Amino acid sequence: MVCVSTVKSLNVLPLASWRPSTRVCGGSGGTVTMEGQKRPSPKTRRKSSYGTSRKSILKKSFSQEQVTFTAPISDDPLVAVIGGGISGLICALFLEARGVRSTVFDTGIHGLGGRLGTRVVDPHPLKFDHAAQFFTVNDSRFAEIVNGWMERGLVREWHGTVGELHNGGGFVPFVPSPRRYVATNGMRFLADSLLSQARLVNVVRPCWISKLEPFNGSWHLSENGKPCGKFDAIVIAHNGKCANRLLMTSGLPLIAKQMKRLELSSIWALLAAFEDPLPFSGSTEVVPFEGAFVRGVDSVSWMANNTKKLLISQSGGPHCWTFLSTAAYGKQNKVPQENIPSATAAKVKAGMLEGVESALGLSKGSLPKPSYTRLQLWGAALPTNTPGVPCIFDPFGRAGICGDWLLGSNIEAAVLSGIALANHIADYFQSPGTNAEEFAIGLNHEFQPLEGHDIGQFPGLGSEEKLNEGQAYELTK
Repeated sequence: MVCVSTVKSLNVLPLASWRPSTRVCGGSGGTVTMEGQKRPSPKTRRKSSYGTSRKSILKKSFSQEQVTFTAPISDDPLVAVIGGGISGLICALFLEARGVRSTVFDTGIHGLGGRLGTRVVDPHPLKFDHAAQFFTVNDSRFAEIVNGWMERGLVREWHGTVGELHNGGGFVPFVPSPRRYVATNGMRFLADSLLSQARLVNVVRPCWISKLEPFNGSWHLSENGKPCGKFDAIVIAHNGKCANRLLMTSGLPLIAKQMKRLELSSIWALLAAFEDPLPFSGSTEVVPFEGAFVRGVDSVSWMANNTKKLLISQSGGPHCWTFLSTAAYGKQNKVPQENIPSATAAKVKAGMLEGVESALGLSKGSLPKPSYTRLQLWGAALPTNTPGVPCIFDPFGRAGICGDWLLGSNIEAAVLSGIALANHIADYFQSPGTNAEEFAIGLNHEFQPLEGHDIGQFPGLGSEEKLNEGQAYELTK
């Protein structure tokens, strides 16, 4: 296993400098107190509203009382990881590597993974990666993990042609380096395989944790009133409005504040199957690539042939394409992703297919009609700002955050964040005599804008065109 050393003294913020009041959560028969008041009974406890406005949530998040645990950590601590995306799964695995048990709670019905999403449509079957499309490797720690995945047959290099597609059909391929990787059977199957050899990780899904409550020295989790267990520490491994609502009255104002600072884009994903190869530039030529970042088209930022990318053996079978919108197009057509109006769906689908047609340089109306389509909105697709820290941890509330947005907007960033938080929590558990403030990390970091493609960051990728420009610049220096 790979270990990441974390800096315990980063961003120490004494609680006395900000908290208006504190909830003290003791143990061994102790109770949670709110400025000396008794813990409210279940009958009188006020339930949080999930229909509140963003302004109201912000106000509640920042004014809530800080939980401070005083009970010692148990000899066999248990951590709740809320969110089964790649960062949460890696965090659970590296907690296990340090001998710490965990339970992963995930809302996925079809499988784990979050934005490592793959949709399989029977009986063909049709297969689409409909969120994360591929990844590159920049960090040596991540490289070691990816090598392990390759040995297990979970991932492989993607040798297909990938590049930039400019409006009108101008395609410029990327240079061969760096290596690009994809999951062998689709991104979701990588996520579902990560815990196959774990012994100290329990998975509960589908489960939507709706409440966090500190009591008697532990965190008590529940789903719509149904108890889900008690834990020594919690990890928030998801983001967006659901995470904000969960943290709204949790007793973790600093954690809530940092999560609230996060800004996320919205991206539409259009899955489409075509009976024949897509034409290119209005001629008899077929598309000369497997994946392309689209430039100069308002509605489309990415397109990829999943049938070729995933090496699906089909003689004369459908070609499965994933089209991702631009962030701007997602913002223009933003609706609740749980309930997309049919009129919006029809408008977005038509707009994206027209964008594909334009990008390929085809005449209007000449794009073949797909035999299958499905539209999905990723309402919390990618971060647009970041604190630039590997993880966030509140040692007083025994709660942390991991996710790609803390370091970037890609799979590598998500993995490194999960590793960092796992090791930080394990170090905290193993240092009972240390001042808790030394373990505070990321609680007051300012956010900076995050650059990258609409579908994420891919360090090292560059087109032949850009490479030639760089070489010309070097020659003129």
